[in-house]
Amino acid sequence: VQPVESGGALVHPGDSLKLSCVSENGATFDDYAIGWFRQAPGKEREGVSCISSSDYTKDYADSVKGRFTISTDNAWNTVYLQMDNLQPDDTAVYYCAAVIEGDYNDCLHTDDMDYWGKGTLVTVSS
Repeated sequence: VQPVESGGALVHPGDSLKLSCVSENGATFDDYAIGWFRQAPGKEREGVSCISSSDYTKDYADSVKGRFTISTDNAWNTVYLQMDNLQPDDTAVYYCAAVIEGDYNDCLHTDDMDYWGKGTLVTVSS
């Protein structure tokens, strides 16, 4: 798989935005865990949310719990990140990443992920 992100935009505080991740070669993600990560200027890349295709478990960073929701379509063609009540601190480049199921410890850890997209920019500003 080769993740490709889309949906980044400039939004105002309190707005919502939905990011999408697909595989560039048309492959599905049904044998992978998919994570969303972000990197703000001058900061390290951090895990935001991830979902497992084997047991459908989802995990979230504390900073986004209750505001962000990860989901997928039935065929695991696309993984989404619904982001509500966006705040300026959410401004970052958002990356989608994949790792084969069973081949990781924590899909919120950047070091555990094998395949990365190039990112999509989300800017939250008034």
